Amino acid sequence: MCRGGRLIADFVAGTGARPDLPEDFDEHLTTTVDGRWVVWAHKLARPVGDLFVPLTGGSGYPADARAECRARGVRRGHDAPDPRCTCGFHALSSRRLPGLPAGHGFTALTVALSGRVLALEWAGEGVLWRAERQTVVRIERPAPRDRAEGVLGKRRHPDDPDGRTAAVSAATPRDSGPIRLSLPVSPAVLAVCHDDAGWCAGSSIVEHSPAPLVMV
Repeated sequence: MCRGGRLIADFVAGTGARPDLPEDFDEHLTTTVDGRWVVWAHKLARPVGDLFVPLTGGSGYPADARAECRARGVRRGHDAPDPRCTCGFHALSSRRLPGLPAGHGFTALTVALSGRVLALEWAGEGVLWRAERQTVVRIERPAPRDRAEGVLGKRRHPDDPDGRTAAVSAATPRDSGPIRLSLPVSPAVLAVCHDDAGWCAGSSIVEHSPAPLVMV
């Protein structure tokens, strides 16, 4: 499992104080309706009922949860995430999810990270976040491939109307900021050893058998 590269930042999110981060990270921060600063991030998971199963398998995690290192009681305990461990919820700063295998039933998620957050170098693009708390904000649902290809393959003449009026998109994307974004009051607590974005860059589900996610 990869822990990411060099530690870039170690900070606390989810409060009214704006995290003290380099200017390059400004685009990854947003606020909730009650003025709490959180980190905007992306990851892959397979939705199963009300849970999300990560790349590494396991029983899945709920939409809102707080991580707790499963090593507690086995060795000297520590809060998740810890720079010397792989515990915590993992996510990437880039929507392109570099280094992660796409497809195979997995869906891209947009998540809000809070609590203690670590930012580490990530091979390819952006940074790897490891966070204490994760809240799933958006589930990407791409159109079926055959339907998309059918639409693209259908030619139209410039003066051939389709009978539908144009729709003007909202000025602010849904769940992208304080207008609608809020965090649940009481998150579930999960014992997490490692999470999906901990896969090494360039790894593939087809070529490698994923290590089991240890969660209780």
